[in-house]
Formats: sequence, C-alpha cells, structure tokens
Amino acid sequence: MSSNSTLNGDAEAAPNVEKEKQEVEVVVEFIPSTDLGFLPIPARLRYTPGKRFDFGIWMNCGISLAATFLISNLYYCQPLLIQMADSFNVSYEEVSRVPTLIQTGYAAGLFFICPLGDLVRRRQLILMLVCMTASLTIGLAISKSLLAFEVLCFFIGFTNISPQILVPLAADLARPEQRTFAYSIVLTGMLSGVLLARVLAGVIAEFASWRIVYYMAIGAQYFIVALVYFVIPDYPAKNKNMTYWRIIWSMLKYAVTEPTMVQIEIMSIATSACFSSYWVTLTFLLGGSPYNYSTLAIGLFGLLGLAGMAMGPLAGRLVDKMSPWYGILISTLLLLVFQAVQTAAAGISIAAVVVACLGLDAIRQMQNVSLTAAMFSVDMSAISRLNSLFVLSFYIGQLTGTSVGTTVFVDRGWRASAALGMALYGFQIAVLLLRGPHCKRRTWFGYEGGWSLRKEETSET
Repeated sequence: MSSNSTLNGDAEAAPNVEKEKQEVEVVVEFIPSTDLGFLPIPARLRYTPGKRFDFGIWMNCGISLAATFLISNLYYCQPLLIQMADSFNVSYEEVSRVPTLIQTGYAAGLFFICPLGDLVRRRQLILMLVCMTASLTIGLAISKSLLAFEVLCFFIGFTNISPQILVPLAADLARPEQRTFAYSIVLTGMLSGVLLARVLAGVIAEFASWRIVYYMAIGAQYFIVALVYFVIPDYPAKNKNMTYWRIIWSMLKYAVTEPTMVQIEIMSIATSACFSSYWVTLTFLLGGSPYNYSTLAIGLFGLLGLAGMAMGPLAGRLVDKMSPWYGILISTLLLLVFQAVQTAAAGISIAAVVVACLGLDAIRQMQNVSLTAAMFSVDMSAISRLNSLFVLSFYIGQLTGTSVGTTVFVDRGWRASAALGMALYGFQIAVLLLRGPHCKRRTWFGYEGGWSLRKEETSET
C-alpha cells in the first residue's frame, strides 16, 4: 500500500518538478547577458537573482574614478574662455554663454534623464550616455563656429549626467550600513573632478591650443566607457510597472509630499546659497583692500578645498553609525561657527580667512553626506528621482547665492555678506528642528521615536 502510494506520489510529483524547471528556465531566460543587445557582459558582472554583488572598496573606487572624469566635462571650458574668444573672434561676453549652456543642459538632464535610473538597467544607461558625450566632444574639438560649439555644449551637459546615475547605483550596491560611506567616496571623486578639470585645462592651454584639452577629454571618456564595461555590475531595472511619464510625475510628487525630502531640499538650497556666496565674495574680498592679492594668489585658496575632499570618506564612516539627523545638526552648527569667524574678522586678518575656508570646506562635506543619508531613508526604490531633486536644489541655491551674495557684498560690504551666510545657516537649523531624529516617514512636525543617537529603521512602508 505504502509502496503504491509512493509510486503514485512520485508520478504526481514528476509533472510538478518539470513545471518548476520550466519556470526556472523562463526566469533565467529573461536575465540579460548582453549590453545594448549585442555586447556580452562579463560573467562576474552579470546579475544573478537572490545573489548580492560583492561591492568592495575597489568597485567603489572604480565608480568614483568614473565620476571624476565624467563630472570634469562640465568644467574644462572655464579656464579656456579667453583663448576661445580669440579663436572664434568674438567678445568675452559672447563666449561667456558657453559655461552657462553646459550647466543649463546639465540641469535639464537631471530632470529628464536621471529619473530613468529608477526605470531601466543603469549599466546600459551609463554606457550609452558616456558614448554619446564622448562623441559630442569630438565636435567641440573640431568646431569652427561658436554657435555650433554652444549647441554642442548644451547637449553635452544634457547627456553628461552619468555621475548622478552612479551615485544611486553605488547606494543600491552597498550594504545598508555602508551606503553613506559608499556615497562619500563617489562624492570625493566628483569634487576631485571639478578641481582636476580646471587644473588640467589651465595647464594644457598654457602650452598648447585649447582644442587639445578636448582631444584629451575624448580619450578620457572612452577610457571611462572601458572602465564601466569591466567594473560596473549589471544591476536589474526597478519599477518595471511604471512608465517614463509616471516616473517624472512621481518625482514631482516626492518633491512636495515627502516631509524628509522637503526638509532636505530647503536645506540644500540654503547651504548651497551660503557656499556659492562665500566663494564668489571671497574673490572680491581678497582682491580688494586691505589684501589686494593677485588672481594667482586668490586661485590658490581653492586648493584649501582639498581638505573638504579628505573629509568626505571620514564623514561617511561617521554618519553611517548615527542617525543622519545628528550628522546634519552637528555639521550645520559647525558651519555656523566657521561662518561666524568669517563675519567677525575676514576683512581684518588673513588667518581668519584661512580658518574659515578650511572649516567651511571640510564640514560642508559632512553636511552633504548627512543630507544624502537622510535621503536614502525615504525610498530606495526611488533613489534616482530623489537624487535628482537633491542636486537640482543644489543648483537653485547656487544661482541664488551667487546673485544675492554679490549684491549684498557690493551694496553693504564683506561683513554684511558674511552675516547673511550666518543667517542662512541659522535658518537651516530651524528647519531641521521642526522634525526629530526618528520621526516616521509621513510625519511633518514632531519628535516621536525618541532621541537615540543610533540609526533606526523608522520610515513607513
């Protein structure tokens, strides 16, 4: 009896086993093994369901290196404007549109392309965008018309948003307890890229044609294509049930309906305004009485920003161990202190300027990674959209700070301009204190959840 039952059971189980095998085969069949439909993905970088990629320091540094050379594309032009004006036989005012168009294209790309990171496979998206940017850069190197050059600059800015796709990818690949540290390494790469672009472009243009800078940029970008191919894993697409326009609409909703995100946006605008106002007015301060420094001497103050880059990974390690709220609070209070040093004595003692410059640069990175850690707590399935909102807020603050800071400096002097920065840092603290460190995701005001220093899972699903 039992023997017959066993035989019958085996007979019944056999079709089920076959069915399960077929289902597994169907799942495996839909796991892509090529990039863009024709380029084979290295086996170690292919996605395997249920298996986590080994996201170590070398992969993190590879992503950071890619971000370094990609973000550089936005800044090569800045030291070259005088040579470009001579080459195109136009005025300085006309050629000054070049960096503006690049940044405008970049802002448009952040809004229209970056959200695709929440909808498609990011490895393929990055490969395609870098190839497009590299190919467009060929046009910059050979263009004889300023108008054509400007149009290409806009589209290069538009397609050059790969660094902002790499940031969410690093956050997804890293373990939850290491996300902020992973981001801080990519951030360090991006900041290095800004400095590297200006230095390389300035040095090359000093001894050769400005076009050589763009030939160098072409080679660098195709090198990044190879780096992405051999280093970046094929992470699966998210939100497959959504369309592109639903993704855009949801991003707009996140901007105004998520308490934490609204808080981050307001603080990002304010802190970016402070930072951009500081650096613009610092040039005016050091170039006038009592310092009267040369352009070269003023430029060397930018090297103090290296302290900020060194602070990035350290801040990431620190913030990974605590609630992001405390990282934001501590860093903003310290920024207020260093801004107070600037307000009190910047026009009197050069030592005060150096102290303020070092402190503001270094602590700014701690605040940045803390704000990003808070952003990660909102919704990891929407991280590309959230990152777009974060960076767009930064750009709004940058434009505001440059304009308002310059106006206040010209009308009221260096101390009034510095005091404006103090007021904006105080405003950020007030915004932060509206919500406690462990509020639930949908809570707009209050202090529920206690005051524990350690990070907790408090967001609502």
